[in-house]
Amino acid sequence: MRFDALASLPYRRFWLGSVASVGSTQLYFIAMAWLVFELSGSPLDLGLLGASMAVPTIAATLVGGIVADRLNRRSILLTTTAVAAVLLLLLAALDVTGVVRVWHVLVVSGLLGLVHGFDFPARSSIFPALIQPHQMMSAVALNSILWQGTRMILPAIGGILIALTDTALVFALCTLGFVAMMWVLRSIQITQDVRVVDKPWREFAEGGKFVFQRRLFRVLILLTFSLHFFGTSYVQIMPIFASLLQSGERGYGLLISVTGVGSVIGTFLVGRFQQSRRLGWVMLFSAALSPCALFGFALVTGVAAGAPAAFGLASLFVMLSAAFGSIFLVSSMTVLQLKVPDELRGRVMGIHSVTFSLIALGGLVTGALASAFNAPVAVAIGAAVLLTLVLWAMIRQREILALDGRRL
Repeated sequence: MRFDALASLPYRRFWLGSVASVGSTQLYFIAMAWLVFELSGSPLDLGLLGASMAVPTIAATLVGGIVADRLNRRSILLTTTAVAAVLLLLLAALDVTGVVRVWHVLVVSGLLGLVHGFDFPARSSIFPALIQPHQMMSAVALNSILWQGTRMILPAIGGILIALTDTALVFALCTLGFVAMMWVLRSIQITQDVRVVDKPWREFAEGGKFVFQRRLFRVLILLTFSLHFFGTSYVQIMPIFASLLQSGERGYGLLISVTGVGSVIGTFLVGRFQQSRRLGWVMLFSAALSPCALFGFALVTGVAAGAPAAFGLASLFVMLSAAFGSIFLVSSMTVLQLKVPDELRGRVMGIHSVTFSLIALGGLVTGALASAFNAPVAVAIGAAVLLTLVLWAMIRQREILALDGRRL
């Protein structure tokens, strides 16, 4: 694919600035989780960290789209970026002075969750003001590369930085990343037609009604919810697994990076199946194989964590789970994009986007299970629930199995 969106100077500036801010987002997630683990060592606290960000994000996202339609999106992004920089600078100061406590991290996490809830809709909908219509596919692809690329590379770098220095330096670097994005946003001028919505909550209701009255969309979103809540939320307690595998901060960063590698592999593999007449079967089998790989991860970390090849095997299972999950997620998103009417697509995809916050929210349940039993058992329980739901869809939901990629 030609990345012709980069020919647009405003988009090119925005994309390069986003490298700094999105990269900072990946880094501070790693640093906050490791800091909480160092302070308490509690799986439940790690779960609470995820939930403290997820709940405000979900709540803010419900109104963030309305705000993005009513106010200037550049101004929204300037505000959210500035607030994120201030919050991370505050956390860095608390950390470097040694007065930081778990509750400090949870409060900052919750406020950052609110910021994300307003930032993401504005960020996602600003593209048309930066590019020409024929450059949209390129812009979307570049945005995906940005998120997946930083997810592959920066967690490993973050783990090394934490091992060599401490989490305070990472928070300070993240602050600089958001400041760089602010500088870029100030250099971009955009025009935007502000749409007045008389009854915004009715629009949300119409999107939800459309989804839940159609079995195909209802089940696809249910499986997406489940994959994130039960099959991906273990990343919230990944410091526990790094400790079990005796790999420290570097191993923690590498395990998170490996999930990004798996997601990228899955994204590339999707292209081989998008035109398949058995697309529905590919989607559900991929969704089933993802929790199967998690069972392997739980087995290695639960009974063979001290073996010489344990870290390599654990990384392999994490990568396979992420790859199979990505095949289902990208395919289901494509089905929704193509089958939902244009006038409802934004609202339906908004409902779909909320599912990504369930990764962090599911971490609360995973953390509680890890506290009650242990971390590998918690992962195995989540994998069992997810696999049960996918098998139910295979047996009962023929609409998905009948999906033909050539007829979307």
